[in-house]
Amino acid sequence: MMSQATSQTADGITPAASSGASGKLWPATATLWKREMVRFFRQKNRVVSALVTPVLLWIGLGAGLDKAVAPMGASGVSPESAGDIANGLASTASGGVGYMAYFFPGTLSMILLFTAIFSTISVIEDRREGFMQGVLVAPIPRLAIVFGKVFGGASIAMIQALVFLLLWPLVGSFPGVGPALAAGGVLLLLSIAMTAMGLCIAWPMDSTAAFHAVMMLVLMPMWFLCGAMFPVSTALPWLRILMWANPMTYGQSVLSQTLLGYDAVQTGLPLAVDVVLMLLFTAAVLALAVKLVGKPRRDGV
Repeated sequence: MMSQATSQTADGITPAASSGASGKLWPATATLWKREMVRFFRQKNRVVSALVTPVLLWIGLGAGLDKAVAPMGASGVSPESAGDIANGLASTASGGVGYMAYFFPGTLSMILLFTAIFSTISVIEDRREGFMQGVLVAPIPRLAIVFGKVFGGASIAMIQALVFLLLWPLVGSFPGVGPALAAGGVLLLLSIAMTAMGLCIAWPMDSTAAFHAVMMLVLMPMWFLCGAMFPVSTALPWLRILMWANPMTYGQSVLSQTLLGYDAVQTGLPLAVDVVLMLLFTAAVLALAVKLVGKPRRDGV
């Protein structure tokens, strides 16, 4: 076991060296974060698939529905026929945005979702290859594993999201320096939250197939029911309750307000409340990840 802790991995980083032989938190976190970045950029297919798939969906679905639905205006009028998507996105206000602009923030959150799936599945692979056992026996706190994985995945997600943001001039004008910085902060919080949630799901698992099944069962419905594809106000009553119960909805609401200038998701809550709920969600999943990783599994790791 100790030989695994000092052996060199395919990424050229040793678990024992990640602690800097000092057992301190931040040197170990920095090295594990670096390993995530190196692994990501060495896997070219992962870089392409995690970014191109949401872009193709945005172009295909957005362009297909952009002319099929009425513009969404800043007043966010909710129609009586909530089941009708065309009427649901209609607004009496002039100067509304098309569906491609409405779906743009939702595509950003999808990029974060895909990155969380790809980055946290490495937890299972590391345990199977022996790397994780080497990290666990090294003289570093287990908190470094959480921070290294979460910050590494969040950094990768931010890079991809910022690349996609370069397409925003195709559908809208520059929102300003303040809203742009706010959008970056929201993306960072969402990426941390999604990656931490992925870590919570991956940590107790030994099968990548089971991991994918759970991720698709949990995270995809969370994205679908967060206002990324349709507003909360146009959903059926029972579906609206699920969307209000979805913590990702409030982060999506803040993101749409920073980019579009109004709450396209329409949670019905003030912006400050949406921000607080988003922060609480991020803190909760981080705390859960710390608790899970800090507690040994049944197999001892």
